[in-house]
Amino acid sequence: MGEDLLRRRREGPRVYHWAAVRLPAVAEFDYQGEVPYRMRWAPARRGISKPDEIAYYLAYAPLHVTVQELVRVAGARWAVEECFQAAKNECGLDQYEVRRYTGWYRHITLAMLAHAFLAATAHQARERGRNR
Repeated sequence: MGEDLLRRRREGPRVYHWAAVRLPAVAEFDYQGEVPYRMRWAPARRGISKPDEIAYYLAYAPLHVTVQELVRVAGARWAVEECFQAAKNECGLDQYEVRRYTGWYRHITLAMLAHAFLAATAHQARERGRNR
């Protein structure tokens, strides 16, 4: 997985074609009384360089959410994956044996705190380098 993420970074930004279709409302979930307050979407992403590879999503969002916002959130997936991979590599996020919830919770909390500290420290160092 780590090599795949590095390959993606070297290839540059990910550019896709997007399409979305609104799905029919479900009375039990999408309405409050007679008024709809949520909607369901099925966005699809197609790679420009590999048009036969299509990824589908199922989105459940408030009425005011636009297709552009759905695309932005779905596109954030790669940044989240890279963040988790970095936390695994640098802070041992995946180095625990689950025996009890309390121990797991403490380990995850400390690993994520360490990762946040390292990310903030790296950001500050980059900012200092730019300001010189």
